[in-house]
Amino acid sequence: MSVSEKQTLGLKDKGGPRQPLVTADNLTCHFPVRAGAFAPKKVVRAVDGVSFTVAKGETLGVVGESGCGKSTTARLLIGLAPVTSGRMLFDGQQLGEELSMRELRRGVQMVFQDSYASLNPRLTIEESIAFGPKVNGVDPGEARRIALDLLERIGLDPGRFAGRYPHELSGGQRQRVNIGRALAMRPRLVILDEAVSALDKSVEAQVLNLLADLRRDFDLTYMFISHDLNVVRFISDRLMVMYLGEVVEIGPAEALYERQAHPYTAALFSAMPSMDPEARTEVPPLAGDPPNPIDPPTGCRFHTRCPFAESVCAQAKPRAMTISEGHQVACHMHDPASGHGKVAA
Repeated sequence: MSVSEKQTLGLKDKGGPRQPLVTADNLTCHFPVRAGAFAPKKVVRAVDGVSFTVAKGETLGVVGESGCGKSTTARLLIGLAPVTSGRMLFDGQQLGEELSMRELRRGVQMVFQDSYASLNPRLTIEESIAFGPKVNGVDPGEARRIALDLLERIGLDPGRFAGRYPHELSGGQRQRVNIGRALAMRPRLVILDEAVSALDKSVEAQVLNLLADLRRDFDLTYMFISHDLNVVRFISDRLMVMYLGEVVEIGPAEALYERQAHPYTAALFSAMPSMDPEARTEVPPLAGDPPNPIDPPTGCRFHTRCPFAESVCAQAKPRAMTISEGHQVACHMHDPASGHGKVAA
């Protein structure tokens, strides 16, 4: 990305390379539940006090069961969901004070799972990619040049695809267009929410390789949300595990694949399918459904499904403990002061 391209869309690097690009500090998002006139007001605790950082140039993978708050966290970072409390800093600038929502959306773009619903069926592929820059004041001729250049970069021949409409493309081609449309804004952070889960495996591999190339060429930072742990391992530098609106474990991806510190993380990895018939899963690694986010359990939210749960787990919320460099886990079994009977030595 050239300096002139950054200046065209008004983007500037505010902090040094060691400053995190994103800092989420106790982010909370509660959605009110409609109730009767005499019923007490309740909220869905979609995200409940999440704190993490995303370093510049890295890919942070986010995993967890459906309903754990992955997508809502992503929407908080781009301003598509309301922040109930907490704060979010983008390259050291706090959203709402030093950074406006319009400025944030120039620096953060999102690629969604449904490639067809994400595109306007009335716009050609070229028009869809050029739309963002034109709205932000780029000359129409320059916006068209950006669109054609990006079509080339994402592997779609402009001569064949520029004038086509979304319904004329395959799912993989449409997702490439969505990636190109996001890059047209010259973002610094791209959030990929199940961006490859609807694709077959051969197309998925092509798109993952494309993302790796674009990350290098455009100096991008990714937040990659997925249920597929093998895909997450391929693309991620660090991994964040969420359960019922909270972060339970975060650390280097390879470290988590070698050793899972939280019982929930271990259960997720145990559920991964294996090609080895001798490694067939015979006992379900995790039983039951997640509790209701309207009325979550007290203490550790995982204690109702945890095989190692003790009385302290229902009484006190676990602290985030650092067990190795960059590796944190919120579990009483790793807190010497918790009193849990299985505290790690």
